[in-house]
Amino acid sequence: MTDVDVDTPSPLLKSLGDGRFVEFVSAENRAVMEFTAKPEFCHSGNVVQGGYVTAWIDTAMARAAILATDRALRPATLEIKVNFFRATHPGPVRVEGWVERLGKSIGFLAGRVTSFDGDVLATATSTVKLTPAPPS
Repeated sequence: MTDVDVDTPSPLLKSLGDGRFVEFVSAENRAVMEFTAKPEFCHSGNVVQGGYVTAWIDTAMARAAILATDRALRPATLEIKVNFFRATHPGPVRVEGWVERLGKSIGFLAGRVTSFDGDVLATATSTVKLTPAPPS
């Protein structure tokens, strides 16, 4: 079941390729996002630079942690490991991030980037420090 299906676009999401929050599946603590890999993100061979791919996965994993804690905690990345399986080329990509485990102050997250054809382009794991969200 999907609990959240809209989110306010931010300048950060726009700068990362018109990022869009799609949904949060609470039963899986999984956030789904979409980005557009733009030609200006590419280096030789029309391949998206790995920093963009990493930022997409990091964004989706952070979103999953924030929503899994009902927006009470914010993750600060302590470590991130990304595996690149295939080159990412310009066009739309789907990015998922999910919570593997949340402790009192540390969380373990995972994620992946896929093409719209379902090919896995990259995966990641991350360790995060959980801090209280600022008052709204």
